[in-house]
Amino acid sequence: MSKGKRYTEEFKIEAVKQVTDRGYSVNEVAERLGITTKSLYNWRSQLSGKKEVRQSSDNSVRIAKLEAELKRVTEERDILKKAARYFASNPE
Repeated sequence: MSKGKRYTEEFKIEAVKQVTDRGYSVNEVAERLGITTKSLYNWRSQLSGKKEVRQSSDNSVRIAKLEAELKRVTEERDILKKAARYFASNPE
């Protein structure tokens, strides 16, 4: 007994993008692609969970890079402050 038609992950992602990114209604996309609205709603909820995990991973990498850059810039600033004090106290 067959469970029904199987769709690729790419197909599901593109179908969900039509609803979330391009602003089409679920009914319109489902009718155009020949799928049920229930399937499209299920795919949207499944893919939103994956997107959140990927975003949090991307965000943590970005945060680490920004923290490293902040540390470097802070050290450069401190060095420049010391140099300015040195030259201000020892005029030639």
